[in-house]
Amino acid sequence: MQNLISRKDAAEILGISVKVLDKARLDGLIAYVQFVENGCVYFTESAIDEYIAKCTHKARPADSTRPTYRKRRGD
Repeated sequence: MQNLISRKDAAEILGISVKVLDKARLDGLIAYVQFVENGCVYFTESAIDEYIAKCTHKARPADSTRPTYRKRRGD
C-alpha cells in the first residue's frame, strides 16, 4: 500500500498552491483518495508522478524563421 500524502504536502511537492492542486483535482487531471464524501483528500506518490508526466512537454527545436516581437539589444 502506498503512503497517502495530504493536499498541502502534495502541493508543496509539485511546487504549486493548494488552490491550483484542487482545481487540477476537480478538472480530473490528478487522481486522489477520499474515503468519505466531503472528507479529507489525499494523494499517492504514483498519482503525483502521473500528474507530472501529464504536465511535462517535450522541448521543441528553436525555429529561427519564426519572427520575434522582442527587440534585440543594441537595436
